[in-house]
Amino acid sequence: MKTKTKPRLSDASLEVLKRRYLLKDDNGKIIEKPEGLFKRVATHVAQAEKKYSKGPGAKKTSDQFYEMISSLDFLPNSPTLMNAGRELGQLSACFVLPVGDNMGDIFGTIKNTALIHQSGGGTGFSFSRLREKGARVKSTSGVASGPISFMTAFNAATETVKQGGTRRGANMGMLRIDHPDIMDFITCKEDNGAFNNFNISVAITEKFMKAVEKDKDYDLISPLTGKKTGSLNAREVFDIIVKQAWKNGEPGIVFIDRMNKDNPTPKIGEIESTNPCGEQPLLPYESCNLGSINLSNFVEDGEVDWRRLKETTRWAVRFLDDVIDMNKYPIDEISEMTRANRKIGLGVMGFADMLVQLEIPYNTDEAVSAAEEVMKFIQEEGRKMSEELAKERGIFPNWKDSIYGDSKQRVRNATVTTIAPTGSISMIADASSGVEPLFAVSFIKNVMDKDELVMTNPIFLSIAKRMGFYSEELMKKIAKSGTLEGIDEVPDEVKRVFVVAHDVSPLWHLKIQAAIQKYTDNAVSKTVNFGHSATKKDVAEVYKLAYDLGCKGVTIYRDGSREEQVLNIGKVNKKGVQEEKIDPTKRVVRQRARVTYGRTIQIMTGCGKLYVTVNEDEEGRPFELFSAMGKAGGCAASQAEAISRMVSTSLRSGIEPKIIIKHLKSIACHRPFGFGPDRITSCSDAIARALESFISPPTLGIVRDQSIVKEQEQLEIKIEEVSTQTVKPEIKRESYIGGICRECGGPIEYEGGCMVCRSCGYSECG
Repeated sequence: MKTKTKPRLSDASLEVLKRRYLLKDDNGKIIEKPEGLFKRVATHVAQAEKKYSKGPGAKKTSDQFYEMISSLDFLPNSPTLMNAGRELGQLSACFVLPVGDNMGDIFGTIKNTALIHQSGGGTGFSFSRLREKGARVKSTSGVASGPISFMTAFNAATETVKQGGTRRGANMGMLRIDHPDIMDFITCKEDNGAFNNFNISVAITEKFMKAVEKDKDYDLISPLTGKKTGSLNAREVFDIIVKQAWKNGEPGIVFIDRMNKDNPTPKIGEIESTNPCGEQPLLPYESCNLGSINLSNFVEDGEVDWRRLKETTRWAVRFLDDVIDMNKYPIDEISEMTRANRKIGLGVMGFADMLVQLEIPYNTDEAVSAAEEVMKFIQEEGRKMSEELAKERGIFPNWKDSIYGDSKQRVRNATVTTIAPTGSISMIADASSGVEPLFAVSFIKNVMDKDELVMTNPIFLSIAKRMGFYSEELMKKIAKSGTLEGIDEVPDEVKRVFVVAHDVSPLWHLKIQAAIQKYTDNAVSKTVNFGHSATKKDVAEVYKLAYDLGCKGVTIYRDGSREEQVLNIGKVNKKGVQEEKIDPTKRVVRQRARVTYGRTIQIMTGCGKLYVTVNEDEEGRPFELFSAMGKAGGCAASQAEAISRMVSTSLRSGIEPKIIIKHLKSIACHRPFGFGPDRITSCSDAIARALESFISPPTLGIVRDQSIVKEQEQLEIKIEEVSTQTVKPEIKRESYIGGICRECGGPIEYEGGCMVCRSCGYSECG
């Protein structure tokens, strides 16, 4: 299956660049071409060469950087692409901040978090230093509220800050398994709408895992006193972690002792947390800049071009080391710690594409061997280059306090390799993400006019045309499921190689992760995908296997789990609302008149603008309700329409609006909007609020006859009187995997602990 060379920049790549990376003027007009972006980044980063008397010099280095980036052989993390050569100048993606056990430290960290998010970075925190809920506070003679309550403050702060005008902040929240509040932490995201700006992971110790194996209790330790406060059965706690992860993918787990075993600077500090996707363990105040080699570009005639891969690895290490010098860090403590350890994180993307070109199925031992071979090569060559840079520029300042200090190995960088989720940059490169399997062979993309465009893997497209089985109808057929299973028109030899994420069993996901981890200094961001029918036992087995295989953490996602909502209805009369006993044989649904009158309410939701029309009967009572999304469309629109139809049927059947409101209000989804009393938790909640505003005076969240105020400062709602002849808009529907993109309304995919949109390039994690 010989393949042709891929085009350098596809239409999809250009679309991502236009939306996210190319410079724009004050009116939003694009004033930069892709070549200009690549030149801007290469020139700016290469200026670091002027700081050193040895080396190739800034001009040659800039030319090499430009060639490497413009050919899509290597791309740095998103903040570098966005900010290099610009006033902001913040080039790192990953940060970890300490959270001390006093108000000054806590809110100082919140301030620093806001600065980092504004500059384009993501943050990780361990809340394990915070005293447990109920512990005594000497200064006030009161009791502590515990780490979960302070996580709420961090989450709210993140909600208000947009990163450099391009993307929202992402956080990792971590708590040790032996913290007294661990059970509250494990279940804090049971409601999909809670802590929407956090990924959470439990920091699991070796002692805990041994207790799980032996079904024994383990101790809970107060961070305030260092003394035992109680004990829990390890296997029962483990089962609850599994249950929550099975339910909605969180919490993830990290093996914190294993991370500290590989801590390159143990005398400088202990690793407490990671960046938002879990692949970069960092000390407090450390940052790390990441970049990825596009492995799909290094296969020629069915063989890996090792010579060219070596050269790219060497230049990529130089690039990332130069970034440390050219970076404008958001706070001084980060600048000092980052420059002292000089950690870099060189990773890969296009691994699955490489396997396809080598005709190796992802779910085979041959793929595991290929993973080990390529990652071992990159790590070894990367370290050799770091040693050369140490001779050229000097060792990293904390070298004597590192694991290298007692050896003869003098290196420039405390760490060299990391496997990150490549989100947006893999879309620019037209490559598979990180070390994940193919997302889909073909999928449907929504374009701005709500038309649908079939996107097909370029390698598969080339093969299909060359082998003569290509047709537009076939690509559309494949796009319905994304997989080649059951597609008779595709030859078996092609089907064997083009396996996608949901064709791969969890075992093979983990085997690939473990193979890559074996030759990675830091950690591996990887999602183990489960089908919807997977059991909790399946998840538990993966967690145990991840531990046994030497992984540093694991994230799982069960297909469809993020969309399930458990509706817990409170007791009748809890808020004084009487439930009606409905006799379906006596209930009559009133017919509507040809013309009805009402009000249209515009409400901002996490999925975009929702327009809700409430029409009244001849007596002025709510009679029917219609809704339409703004540009988002897709599943969000179809769900809103379905809810509206049921509300209309209920109203015309004589059910009291208050009862309908009660059942819809405060239902949460993964895309809430706003905060405080104005927070809209879902489209269901928005519809309930609209109906509520019709029957009673406006609440804090409903503002009549006022102009729309700034997003995040106050909920965006405007009510206007209209005469409505109910004509429902045509809205196209789509299938989805992980929810709805907040920017384009397309389907989003759960990948490496992060949500990404293949339609527009939006990524929560860069």
